[in-house]
Amino acid sequence: MKSSHKNAVPAAGLSLNFEPIPPGLDDYSVTGSGPTPPFRPALQCPVPLAQRTEVTIGHGGGGKLTQELIDGIFRPAFAHAAQECQHDGAILKLAGVRLAFTTDAHVVSPLFFPGGDIGRVAVNGTVNDLLMCGARPLWLSASFVLEEGLPIEILRRVAAAMSAAAAAAGVGIVTGDTKVVEHGKGDGLYITTAGVGVIEHALTIAPASIRPGDAVLVSGDIGRHGMAIMATREGLAFESPIESDCAPLVAPVQTLLAAGLQIHCLRDLTRGGLATALVELAETSGLAIRIDEQKVPVSEMVRGACEILGFEPLYVANEGRFVCILPEEQAPAALDILKRTAPGGPPALIGQVRAARAGAVSLRSVIGAERILDRLSGEQLPRIC
Repeated sequence: MKSSHKNAVPAAGLSLNFEPIPPGLDDYSVTGSGPTPPFRPALQCPVPLAQRTEVTIGHGGGGKLTQELIDGIFRPAFAHAAQECQHDGAILKLAGVRLAFTTDAHVVSPLFFPGGDIGRVAVNGTVNDLLMCGARPLWLSASFVLEEGLPIEILRRVAAAMSAAAAAAGVGIVTGDTKVVEHGKGDGLYITTAGVGVIEHALTIAPASIRPGDAVLVSGDIGRHGMAIMATREGLAFESPIESDCAPLVAPVQTLLAAGLQIHCLRDLTRGGLATALVELAETSGLAIRIDEQKVPVSEMVRGACEILGFEPLYVANEGRFVCILPEEQAPAALDILKRTAPGGPPALIGQVRAARAGAVSLRSVIGAERILDRLSGEQLPRIC
C-alpha cells in the first residue's frame, strides 16, 4: 500500500509545501544544517508471508511482522517464565521484593524533533515501561552506538537531554557502554537503555489481570509523536507545529497507585499506537475490547495531518500516553486523577472489556458501524522510537 497525495486538500489550519526531490538529495545531515528534506511518500504495508528469509523494515513496526519474530525466534530461543506475562517488562522476585526489569533500543530519525529528541525518548521510554508494570523506576543503563563523524556537540546535546529527563523522572543513569562504527554504518547515533524498578504494592498489574466489564481509559490525546516525527522528517510546514507528546508518566501512574485504585493493567502507546496496544492486551488476556471512536481524543492538528497523509490516528505512535484498565466503578476517580496529573489531555473513557470474541478489538465508528481493529501488516512509519 502506498499513500497518494496528488489530490489531497489541506484541512483547516494546515499548509503544506510539497517539493520535488532534487537529484542526489537522498540523505539528511545529522546536524540539521542541510537543506530542508523533501516530501517523499514512501509508506509501504507489506503482506505477511508464512516464511521469510530476510528481515524487512516492517519487522520493526510493532505489528504482525514483529510478532512473527517474537513468536518464531525470540520466545523459543530465550524461553523463561518471566516472559509469559507478555507485558512491558519482566516481573522478577529477589529476596521477597518484586522488581520490574525492561530494555529498549532507540533508532529515532531525525535525532531532534519538535517536543523531543532521541535522548528524551530513550529515557522516557524505559521509565514508562517500568511504570506500566506498576513499578517505581529506580535506575537506568545507557549504551551508545556512535557513527564516525557524528559532531561532538550533537552527542553533548543528547546527553544533556537524557540527564534532564532522568532528573524529571527521578531516576539515575548509573552505568553504560559506548561503541563507534565506521562512517556510513550507524546513521549518527543509536541508544539502548535498560531499567530497574521496585513494585511497592500488592497489585498484579498485567494483561492477565484484565476482567470482563473493566473500563478502558486513555490518558490523553493520541498521535502527536508520530505526526511530529513525520512533519520534521518530510519537511511539512504547518501553521502551528505539532509537538511530540514525549514525557515521563511518573506523576499519573504513582498518583493512581497512591489512591488505592484496583488497577488491572497499564500499557503505554508507542509503536503501533492505541489500536496495536489494545489488540495485544485483548490477545494476551483472552478477552475482547470494544471502543467508541467518538470518545478517543485526537487533536484537530493531528487529525488533519493524518487525513492528508493517509494515516489512521489509532495506529500512530505516542511517547507520553497510556491506557489504564480498571473496574468500571473506579473509572470516574481515575479520570479525575488523570485530568490533574497526566501530560497532555484530555483523558477519556473510551471503551469496555467484554468476554465475547476472545482476542478481538472492535471500534464503533462515528456513524454507528462496528469494525474489527487488527495489528498493522507492516511498518507505518519506520525509525519512530
